Amino acid sequence: MTPGDGRSWLPAALLLLQVPGFVSQFLSSPISLVGTVGQSVSVICPYEKIYENNTKYWCKSPCLWKTVETAVPDVEAWNGRVSIRDISATLSFRVTMRNLREEDAGTYLCGIDTSDVPGFVFDLTYPVVVTVTPGLHTLVDPTVNTEASDDYYASSLYSGSLLSSIYFWLLVFLEVPLVLSMLSAVL
Repeated sequence: MTPGDGRSWLPAALLLLQVPGFVSQFLSSPISLVGTVGQSVSVICPYEKIYENNTKYWCKSPCLWKTVETAVPDVEAWNGRVSIRDISATLSFRVTMRNLREEDAGTYLCGIDTSDVPGFVFDLTYPVVVTVTPGLHTLVDPTVNTEASDDYYASSLYSGSLLSSIYFWLLVFLEVPLVLSMLSAVL
């Protein structure tokens, strides 16, 4: 590499890919959820083992306060129509928004409290875009259990949702070949 050829940043960038949490924090694309007014949506937010004892939370961006949070594994915590549950066996936490309203639409953050500094600046966060569409209002039988198991949520995160994401395919077909071509140019 010669000075000024624009490639001096590449080794540092490739080194950052090896830092735990860097890829999940900065290179991940947002998850998109679509729900209907009156219905529920859930998202699974994975985390690394080193964060299993940290507080997990959900907030609407920009995060001025936490909508709901949990510091206790395997116990569901509630705040109004939103719940959070740290599923320690799968190193993930599930957030469920129930009885959706149109004003619930927006960008939210799955967050992991990683700092002793007050605020959200240094926390690990993952964006989730929630879209709420108007729908037919149907009567729901309150005696019917509509909750799915944790296994369902965990398997749906790692199977269909990733492969159907446009961001995943952009990563595979655009960003990965770009990084490989830059790496081959360096070598």
